[in-house]
Amino acid sequence: MQLFYVREITGNEIVLDESESKHAIRVLRLNTGDKVQVVDGAGGFYTAEITEPHPKKCKVSVLDAQKDFGRHSFRLHIAIAPTKNNDRFEWFLEKATEIGIDEITPLFCEHSERKTIKPDRLEKILVSAMKQSLKSWLPKLNPLIPLNEFLQINEGSQKFIAHCNEGKKAHLKEEIKKGENVTLLIGPEGDFSLKEVEQARAAGFREISLGSSRLRTETAGIVACHIVNLVNE
Repeated sequence: MQLFYVREITGNEIVLDESESKHAIRVLRLNTGDKVQVVDGAGGFYTAEITEPHPKKCKVSVLDAQKDFGRHSFRLHIAIAPTKNNDRFEWFLEKATEIGIDEITPLFCEHSERKTIKPDRLEKILVSAMKQSLKSWLPKLNPLIPLNEFLQINEGSQKFIAHCNEGKKAHLKEEIKKGENVTLLIGPEGDFSLKEVEQARAAGFREISLGSSRLRTETAGIVACHIVNLVNE
């Protein structure tokens, strides 16, 4: 059954936006009486039936509604420096959404090579990944922010920073407490500077390792995302 996204759903009638309507009616050739599933990105998962197959404002009637569909007992927030190659950062967003992530904050660091992002495009990637993986929760994408500002405003019960600088660090999987919120920092391709690591430590972030391999930024983000979800299964 096809999955569609509508940001706000109230009542028993849902109107798909023009893009979703066109896909349903023109591409999939759905018609009156066909069943569809709709998510609102906030835990709502709906089974519905097409009542008006309009290619610009398709209307569907709710048959069944589930709230907090797929909710887990923890919250994962990854703050990560966007890569110079935008495709690789988009790949991270897509795969992290498929695995399971709640919030993403793009970081600007001392060694960052990318200073801007395109929120609208990135939001579309998140929506597509949410639908593809049959999830009902859309990750929150925050604006790009300097690391030092993020450290001043962030709160979390478990806070970690992953980096490749020398020194003994425990593996992330050994530090996570199941069922508790996690905030994790991933640096740019040139890694965090020593000054940035010290700032993070002063803000309560614990230094961790993601293994013996030196990982690209987007790979480190996916590995961290997978570890947190695996520990919480």
